[in-house]
Amino acid sequence: MTAASASSGAARARMNIGQVLEQLRVDYPEVTIPKIRFLEDKGLIKPERTPAGYRKFSTADVERLRYILRMQRDHYLPLKVIGEHLDAIDRGLEPPPIEPVVPTVPQVALAADGMPSPDSFARTSNLRLSRRELVKIAEISEELLTQLEQFGLISPRPGTGHYDTDALVVARTARELADYGFEPRHLRAFKTAADREVGLVEQVVAPLQRGRDASARGRAEDATSQIAALSVRLHATLVKTGLKRR
Repeated sequence: MTAASASSGAARARMNIGQVLEQLRVDYPEVTIPKIRFLEDKGLIKPERTPAGYRKFSTADVERLRYILRMQRDHYLPLKVIGEHLDAIDRGLEPPPIEPVVPTVPQVALAADGMPSPDSFARTSNLRLSRRELVKIAEISEELLTQLEQFGLISPRPGTGHYDTDALVVARTARELADYGFEPRHLRAFKTAADREVGLVEQVVAPLQRGRDASARGRAEDATSQIAALSVRLHATLVKTGLKRR
């Protein structure tokens, strides 16, 4: 076989979805087959289909997936914006410049009105902090962290002993509330209310998760993010309204 024919054969090589997943998980361990199918359902990737209906991915498809996952993980871009970037690339244009990401502790993304957006609920973070790092970055005492754990407000990731972004935000918020006299035992009421809201969201989304088509999980995740954001907005507005009446 000549070098030219070998190169041509490599160009025509196609991978199944399992092989693609194996490649991507090296850099994106949280990616799943339902996630890839969901991105296809959204029109962001378009792998070839065999006569039997099986997906076949090219090297370009895999690189496109890497771009999507990188924009989500490192720059927190919503799929709609990523789609606009891909459309620009497909038309031979340069995508819009992206703000540089400083490799420090992530900031919580908030909508313009100060409420968490649906995208903020969908984001995942690979941040892993040791107990000592959490205490230092959140500027709290070891005693306060222990109390927050005792009341179920903070817990390390299962099986790792490390703390994530949410734990950091809770710790910092608890520290700021402490300036107004709030103790961890008082914050237990917030946790109870949050657990009730989580239960309601899960109850509504459950039928979507039981869907049989490939994009069911993606639709369920989208619905969870949207409902969670609306729930927080409603909760915050009701609290604000209640305080105005006093």
